[in-house]
Amino acid sequence: MKQKIIFIVNPISGTTNKRSILRQVDRLIDRERFDYDIVETKYAGHATEIARTAANEGVDIVCAIGGDGTVNETARAIVHTRTALAIIPCGSGNGLARHLHIPLDAIRAIRLINETEPQPMDYGLINLHPFFCTCGVGFDAFISQKFAEAGKRGPATYVENVLRSALSYSPETYELDVENENEEHVTYKAVLIACANASQYGNNAYIAPQASVRDGLMDVTIVEPFNVLEVPQLAVMLFNGAIDESNRIRMFRCKHLVIHRSKPGVIHYDGDPIESGETVDVSIVPKGLLCICPTEEGVMEVGESARNAVVEYFNNMYQRSEDLLEQSPIRRRMKNIKKK
Repeated sequence: MKQKIIFIVNPISGTTNKRSILRQVDRLIDRERFDYDIVETKYAGHATEIARTAANEGVDIVCAIGGDGTVNETARAIVHTRTALAIIPCGSGNGLARHLHIPLDAIRAIRLINETEPQPMDYGLINLHPFFCTCGVGFDAFISQKFAEAGKRGPATYVENVLRSALSYSPETYELDVENENEEHVTYKAVLIACANASQYGNNAYIAPQASVRDGLMDVTIVEPFNVLEVPQLAVMLFNGAIDESNRIRMFRCKHLVIHRSKPGVIHYDGDPIESGETVDVSIVPKGLLCICPTEEGVMEVGESARNAVVEYFNNMYQRSEDLLEQSPIRRRMKNIKKK
């Protein structure tokens, strides 16, 4: 029997026009293996509703076409079901897709869906909100809030907010109850505390380079206060996958973590900010989600990362040219002729 796949499209995520991606889906999907439908989201939370209905109806795969927000909305509805997640990444950061080595160009991502069987992966909960890549408190949550308020998407907006806010942000003191082999109660003054199921925020910013979505543990990264002269080095280490080598970084792994802070504030899960109380509860749920992805994960080798960047660049050029052709008078006249 054929499998059923539903493509969930967020028309406003990221900076990529989705029409060319949908044309590639129609051209490349393996029709001997799949029957498929395409559904466009119309409001926040709609992807969750679509995916939940699909899981209840026994759909084999739901594919999120969008960024980490769309991926989160889709995946949270299908945890602990037989419905698998697939991703065609076209968001601003694509953190989970990058960690899982899912191709960033639509053509190769669709071929991966055609050729790959689902495999289990972990996910996390922060104050009962599911996350699949990273979550946290402190500066990264603060920046997520600024990014959400900016109204513009893309790496440039993210970097602009980071640079504008970094020097004026005040570190906080956090008390941590850590559940691991030896239960601990520790106190840190920190710029941020990131809890990672996967290795990066997005755009190859590796906040937890050794993280794995298949080990049943979260990687906790604590960034201690630093001065302005240390910013360039920390930035380079973040994008080189070497942040764990900095003397301003403390890291450990655990299954469950409770963070206590002096006042309520913002937290984030997969880049989405939300206000929360003084106590923040974070845990990992092992093998709770089926996902279409390669077996490799984590920090890419320099050569692989560079090749992907080149492919992504030319694929974006191709998609833009297709969009321009779609809008051209010649293409419209050809469509009218076909209709007649």
